[in-house]
Amino acid sequence: MDRRKGFTLVELMVVILIVGILAAVAIPIMRGRIDAAKWSEGKAMMGTIATALRAYIAERNVDIDPMSGVTFAQLGFVAGDLKGTYFDSGNFAIVAGSYDVATNALTFTIQASAGTGISAPAWVRLDQSGTWTEGTGPPPAP
Repeated sequence: MDRRKGFTLVELMVVILIVGILAAVAIPIMRGRIDAAKWSEGKAMMGTIATALRAYIAERNVDIDPMSGVTFAQLGFVAGDLKGTYFDSGNFAIVAGSYDVATNALTFTIQASAGTGISAPAWVRLDQSGTWTEGTGPPPAP
């Protein structure tokens, strides 16, 4: 009796189908993790901006309204300080906030738009209490 060893075409097709299904499920999951890792750079820079903003307020102790008028140069950043692999200073903005000397109340919102090669989220915001907000599409008004 002639017995051939090997796989039939049907068996090979089933294996290819299973591998395809696993890849279809795994690739989006991995893509999300890659974007999250890239955003960690942007979030670290946003934390640095928030620290510089608090130091700026502590040094001057004057009313500031609106906070969006404060520039990165006023906070002590020079060209290249906010430059990373995926983000640069053009991705960041202080979009809202104020400081009242009488009540010592500081509010601010720092926003970053997605950097190079990042698909989601489209933007991330950090406020004075350390709350992170992220979203897709155009960001809401501050």
